[in-house]
Amino acid sequence: MSDSRWVSTSMPYLTPRKQGQPDAWGAEAAARGGKGGQRILHAGEVAASEEVAGLLGVHQGDVVVVRRRVIELDGVPCELTDTYYPADIARGTRLAERGKIPGGAVTLLAQLGHRGVRVREDVTARMPGAEECEALRMAPDEPVLLLSRVTLDEADLPIQADLMVMPAHRQRLRYEMRIG
Repeated sequence: MSDSRWVSTSMPYLTPRKQGQPDAWGAEAAARGGKGGQRILHAGEVAASEEVAGLLGVHQGDVVVVRRRVIELDGVPCELTDTYYPADIARGTRLAERGKIPGGAVTLLAQLGHRGVRVREDVTARMPGAEECEALRMAPDEPVLLLSRVTLDEADLPIQADLMVMPAHRQRLRYEMRIG
């Protein structure tokens, strides 16, 4: 992929996939002539940080399930993503395991009866830490974008929270909104 900036929209990542469809990232990368992949670094139960607790509506220190991943485009790391789930939703499911989930986590959540209907995203920027520079193969003077997303169900209860770190110079986020 010769373009150094990747334009992405969030909608495909919030919509369950049909049976046999690849995960949203793999499909998006393939549609643009690339190969999208991910390495799952960790999956399992952890204590909720203050930020995660606020997003999921639990208490700091409560047990939640996390999937820590490095997202790659053509073998190059382009995003660090930690996705958190309330333990009562994810405990004992594939969400708490390191294996790849056919169709992606949003599809599995829908199969488990948890469909997102509203999403809130916040985007900020900062300079990266040393571990982030190493993981994303970037210089310490290149800023990163932080995207925090919480997905809520029909009862307005959080079912998933994502914390993403992306090299700013390799990303462009696109938001399209329908009014009315």
